[in-house]
Formats: sequence, structure tokens, C-alpha cells
Amino acid sequence: MFFGLISGSQSFYYSAPIIELENLPDDFSLSADKAGVFSEAQRTFLYTKNIDEAQPIASITKLMTAIIFLEAEPDLNKIYKITDDDRVEGGRINLFLGDELKLRDLFYTSLIASDNGATLALVHALGLEEDDFVLRMNAKAQELNLLNTNFKDPIGLSEENVSTAREVVLLFKEARKNQVIREAMLLPEYRYQTIKGREKIIESTDGYLLTDENFDLISLGGKTGYINEAGYCFVGEFKDEYGQGYVVSVLNSANKNSRFLESQNLLKWLNK
Repeated sequence: MFFGLISGSQSFYYSAPIIELENLPDDFSLSADKAGVFSEAQRTFLYTKNIDEAQPIASITKLMTAIIFLEAEPDLNKIYKITDDDRVEGGRINLFLGDELKLRDLFYTSLIASDNGATLALVHALGLEEDDFVLRMNAKAQELNLLNTNFKDPIGLSEENVSTAREVVLLFKEARKNQVIREAMLLPEYRYQTIKGREKIIESTDGYLLTDENFDLISLGGKTGYINEAGYCFVGEFKDEYGQGYVVSVLNSANKNSRFLESQNLLKWLNK
């Protein structure tokens, strides 16, 4: 696949050779259609499967939403009230009409719980229309040279929100440059109180990896996604006992748990 002329730091990730893992067993297979394992130390992909084929990415979209929201430098202590305009069909519902909360809590609800209504509320909290926000998302994708990535909404419900296993890794790496995002993705759950004193407990959609004691590598957080057209998706970063970091992306895996198990299996074989 031809990506055109690419300039800037992201160009390395398109031109660097792929180092195939030598210790994968012959019968190793993934249900995921696309996947990649990126080594931070070697600055290249150690494993790929259809890494440059674009497909819907569902709620992984929210990584770009988080980037754009924080680039606006909002006051995270500002109070926001949930309105009818913030209501979205589908997914978990953690917020209700009339709830008042700090933007920080709204942001965490969007990213940690992948709450669709909270995500749309972030857009409205900036005083932007959804279309204007999406324009910023796509402009940022171009700035980052994510040439096969495109967004139609800030939530991830549209099947036209597409990317590749390679570019999802690059998007994740960009998101993790922000301290607020890094901190959010490390939390298996988040507790806060609304302005009226109602306690909310937000559970991470990738809490399985954050709390798995049988997995030797340390999870530094990740992002899940699912709609019918995307299948079960995941991107996340892990650190081994030597402090070496790896970012793994798995797109269109068979079920809710396989995206995590296949990510783990790839990393286990890598570290044998």
C-alpha cells in the first residue's frame, strides 16, 4: 500500500523494517484480522498482521477525542451540567440528565468507562458543534501523518471512523504524551462525587489487563472498542521486567476477552 510522502517523526514508523518474532510457534494464530506489536526500544514493529489494512475502530476513536479536548486547554475544575443534547444511544450509561460534575470527572468517565454521552458532553463543554470538533480530529490525524485514519464522529459509533493497526499504535503513543490521559488509562476504576454529592464509580473497559495477576508484564493502560463492523478491538502499552515498553494493537478480534488474551499471548511469546 502506498502512503504518499510522509514527513516528520511519524515517517520512521512507515519506513523501518519489521523484525518478525522468531519464537512464535508454527501453530500460533490470532482471531484478530489485524494486529501489531511495537517495540519502544527497537522503535519498530516486531509482529504484524495486515497492519496497514483500514477498518472501523469504534471507541478507540476516543483517544483522538481526548487529544483534541485537552489541546483546547479547558479548565478541568469547571462544572458541566448534562443536558438532553448529551444523550447518546448505546454503550454504558454512567451519567444522567441534570448531573453536574467537574470536567475532569467528565473526561475520566469518557476515557476510562468509554461512556458515549460523556464523550459527546466533552465536545459541548468546549462550545463546539460535533462537526467542528470532528474537523479538528481529522486535521490532527493529518498533522500526525495518520493517512489511513478518518473520523466521522467523536464517539466511535460510525463505521466510517477508520484506521489501521499501525496507525492505532501511533495514535495511542501520541495520546500517552499527555499526563492526564496517561493517568486516566492506568486506573481500573475511578470514583468521584457529583456537585450534589452523588458518588459515581467508573470501571475501566480494560480493567481485565490492569488487574490480571497471572500476566508478568505491567499494563500501562489501553483503550478498547467495539461495534459490529469493527469487531472487538484493543490497543495498549505494556512494560516487561527490564523496563522495555511494547505497544500492541488488535483489531476485529473474535470476542470481548480474545482481544486481551491475544494481546497477552503475543507479548508472552515475545518475552520467552
